[in-house]
Amino acid sequence: MIAIKKKTCTGCGICRGVCPMGVIALHESKANITDEISCLECGACSLNCPVQAIELTKGTGCLVAVLKEDILKIASKGTGCMCDGKKGCGC
Repeated sequence: MIAIKKKTCTGCGICRGVCPMGVIALHESKANITDEISCLECGACSLNCPVQAIELTKGTGCLVAVLKEDILKIASKGTGCMCDGKKGCGC
């Protein structure tokens, strides 16, 4: 899970620059998640935010989807995770 605290966000854009999936954009001088499904929940945005404006449950993104969609390119965006987020499936 990822959430941006709008009152805390200064709109510096660091999170956008470090996001490996490009799911963060600036809108009205605040960071916004543009594609929550594609977020890896890797923690890069949260770790690099100078004002701690990003709350993140790290490591819950679907690794299977990343492999299929982005590395192997054998699945369309948003279709690579076959586990539906169930625990014990490798996600």
